Amino acid sequence: MMVLCFLSRALPRARHSPSPLGRQLCSASTNKPILTLFTKKPCPLCDEAKEVLEPYKRRFILQEVDITLPENSAWYDKYKYDIPVFHLNGKFLMKHRVDIPKFEDRLRKLELQSEGNQ
Repeated sequence: MMVLCFLSRALPRARHSPSPLGRQLCSASTNKPILTLFTKKPCPLCDEAKEVLEPYKRRFILQEVDITLPENSAWYDKYKYDIPVFHLNGKFLMKHRVDIPKFEDRLRKLELQSEGNQ
């Protein structure tokens, strides 16, 4: 599992962290929600979903989880017939295709929560 976080120089180890702590530090440093994409290679529907989400990419951190890796076997068992699957901040959001109204609604709610906590 790899998380990319390019906005903070103060947390260089968290940028590509496979650990939950690194992901939390990365998210906290940007106050952006984490959108997790459960995927495998090849996955044309995953590629299509990422294109659909392109206009929103500055509003979240994308974390891709390759379900075929041995350390992700639990996710493979759960989602092998459903990818792409998306979680937003660790909670199931959608599968198979991007549901833009649902995505926008949940993202907006998280952004409002984040603003209220500052």
